[in-house]
Amino acid sequence: MSAVAASMFALPGAPAKADFADGLVGGLVGGAVSGVIVNESAKARERKRATRRATRKTYRAPVNSVARQQVREEQSALNYFGFPAGAPDGVRGRNTRNATSQFQAHMGYPVTGRLAEYERQFLISAYYRAQSSGAATAQLIAQRGQGARGLLHAYRDEAMGAPQTYAAAPAPAPAGQSPVLAAIPEDAQVEKPKAGLAALPNLMAGGEEGPSLASHCNQISLLTNSNGGFVTEASLTDARFALNEQFCLARTYAIAEGESTIASLQGVTSAQIEEQCRAFGPAMNDYVAALSLSPKDEVVGEVRDFVLQSGQSPAQLAGTAKICLSVGYRIDDMNVALGSALLLTALGEEVYAELIGHHLNEGIGTTRRSDLALAWYKGAIEAVERGAEPVFAPGNTGRTSLIRKAAFPSQGANATDDSATVQPAATLPTFKLE
Repeated sequence: MSAVAASMFALPGAPAKADFADGLVGGLVGGAVSGVIVNESAKARERKRATRRATRKTYRAPVNSVARQQVREEQSALNYFGFPAGAPDGVRGRNTRNATSQFQAHMGYPVTGRLAEYERQFLISAYYRAQSSGAATAQLIAQRGQGARGLLHAYRDEAMGAPQTYAAAPAPAPAGQSPVLAAIPEDAQVEKPKAGLAALPNLMAGGEEGPSLASHCNQISLLTNSNGGFVTEASLTDARFALNEQFCLARTYAIAEGESTIASLQGVTSAQIEEQCRAFGPAMNDYVAALSLSPKDEVVGEVRDFVLQSGQSPAQLAGTAKICLSVGYRIDDMNVALGSALLLTALGEEVYAELIGHHLNEGIGTTRRSDLALAWYKGAIEAVERGAEPVFAPGNTGRTSLIRKAAFPSQGANATDDSATVQPAATLPTFKLE
């Protein structure tokens, strides 16, 4: 040890100091590098965690295509009536919620930013009515003086039976002439009543066309609004009104389904489609007329013979019928709508038989035959219960049982007796002439 100590003292001092300094610097640098590595590693882990958190925050479940189509329809209607919802992309974003709130405030509904079902029914039916009424819509907009928004109050007032308020009162309508025709300037009318014919009485008011389904559904929507929502199976007291609510709901879904299909077609305009569907109505006139006279199976059999003679594939006919069903309801042409529903039923899509049951139950587009309506209701109900995909309000699982309970009140919710399906027509009256 002494020798070692002596040798250390014998070495020059400068190199020892240099080695010590180098070691100190090396230690400091090494420590700094280690710290940098540790810090960078920690930052990398933090960035990874932040990325995972951001990914979790931004993930959205895929939007159901049917629901997206419904939102797109709402956005189109809101934009039309002057409530800016933005591009109709089917996403219920801030603009859509704001537009919905403006619509609700305009109509006096509770402002929630989301449409209740009866509010949506009124909005959509008003939109399609305005779209299909042509010159009458323009005339009503001009009279109300509120732009397209004035149509909403006009349709609501009309459905409630309230007197209409016009900017300039039209001249009284001549006998036998509609008030709408009288409101249009005489030189703009396409058809003028012929002299002498106005005095003829019309003992069958409404003619062959019958009541307007669009107007009927506007009234139902207002009553639903007043009642605070749709009738459910638990709250059912008025079976006919409950069926009417479901009728108008089915009509709305049928229009939306056809509009979605039309949007995917290339090289054809909406006007061309409407023209072709109008021509389809007369081809089905005889079958539609038979609805009020013959049992379901007989009518369906005749329509199937028509299908076999058409020369088109069932898929082509079904696609055409769904489009024309939508057009028929949109333009309020019951021959087109009923003919399309008949064709779909005959092609095996039994869920559409519900529509024919509603028409017969209310006498819209047909003579009112509640007894014949039961077979059509029964066919649609049992098709869904056998596993057929619901077409109208598919998310409402209690809808089928509600229709069964309302259509078959005396047999209860599980009525399946065929004897209750079709009742014989009432005996024709006889009159004793003196």
